[in-house]
Amino acid sequence: MHDCVSPPSYLQLPPGALSDKVREAEEILKECSLCPRDCKVDRTSGKEGFCRTGDRPFISSYGPHFGEEKPLVGRLGSGTIFMGNCNLGCIFCQNYSISHIGEGSEMPFEKLAEIMLSLQEQGCHNINLVTPTHQMPMLIRSIQIASEKGLRLPIVYNCGGYECLPALEILEGIVDIYMPDFKYAAPAMAFKYSKAEDYPEVAKAALKEMHRQVGDLLVDKRGIALRGLLVRHLVLPDGIAGTGDIVNFIANEISKNTYINIMDQYHPCYKAFDRPPLNRRITGREYTEAINLAVQAGLKRIDGITA
Repeated sequence: MHDCVSPPSYLQLPPGALSDKVREAEEILKECSLCPRDCKVDRTSGKEGFCRTGDRPFISSYGPHFGEEKPLVGRLGSGTIFMGNCNLGCIFCQNYSISHIGEGSEMPFEKLAEIMLSLQEQGCHNINLVTPTHQMPMLIRSIQIASEKGLRLPIVYNCGGYECLPALEILEGIVDIYMPDFKYAAPAMAFKYSKAEDYPEVAKAALKEMHRQVGDLLVDKRGIALRGLLVRHLVLPDGIAGTGDIVNFIANEISKNTYINIMDQYHPCYKAFDRPPLNRRITGREYTEAINLAVQAGLKRIDGITA
C-alpha cells in the first residue's frame, strides 16, 4: 500500500520519449504486426486485417464504469473507453456487438483526448482502455495530446492477453496498470473458440513482460490501484479454460502476489448457444473448484475472495 501518489508513467518519461514511441507505433501500422495475427496489411492506406480497423481511433462507448474490479472502481468509477472491433475471435464474446459486429464510430485523436480529459473531470480514478491491442498507436497518440492538456490519471490497458512483445515494449513507460485476460491453457481450445491456436504461449510471454514492466499491483491508502498487473480469468464450462494450469503458471512464473479476478459471470452469448458445453452457465461447483485451484496454487490476492 502506498500513500504517496506519484504522477502516472507517461508524465515521467524524458522529453521527446512519448513522441518517439508514438512514431514507432504508427510505423507498425504500415505493415501491421501490432498483434500476433501479423496480418502485414498497410492500415494507413485503407487496408484492413483480422481486426477490420484502420488507422484512426474507432470507439464504441465511454463513461465512468462501476462494474470493474474494486481497485479500479473506487468511489467515482473507472474511466472506461470501449474500442470497437478486436484482434480475437471469441465465439462467446459478451461484448460481441462491439468486437464482432463493429458498433462504434471513427473519431479524431483530439476528440479521444477530450474524452479522456472529460473522464478525469468527472472524477474517474483511471483511464481504462478496453480492447486496446489493435488500436495501440491511436491510443498513445491521443494520450500524448491529452497529457499536454492536463491528463494525469493512470492508464489501464484492459486487453485480451493476445499481445505482441514489440508492441508491449513500446508501451513501457506509458501504461501504469496492465489488465490482461488469460483465457485458455490449451492451444486446441484457444483455436476452437477464439481462432488463436498460439494464444496460451503468447499470453504467457505477454504476462511476463507486463509484470517485468509494472510489477505486482500497488494500491494507495484508499485501495485504488496505482500501478501493476491485474489478471482476469473467466471460468468456462467443463474446464475448457484450463484454470488449474493457468493459476499454477501465474503463481510459479509470475508472482504469488499477482492480483487475479477469477470470474464466474460466463453466460452464453453470440455463437455459443449451439456450441455445447458453452451453451450453459457454469455451475457453483465449477466456480468453487476454480477458486480452490487458485488457492492451492498459492495465489494470495484473489478478487472478492482474499483481496
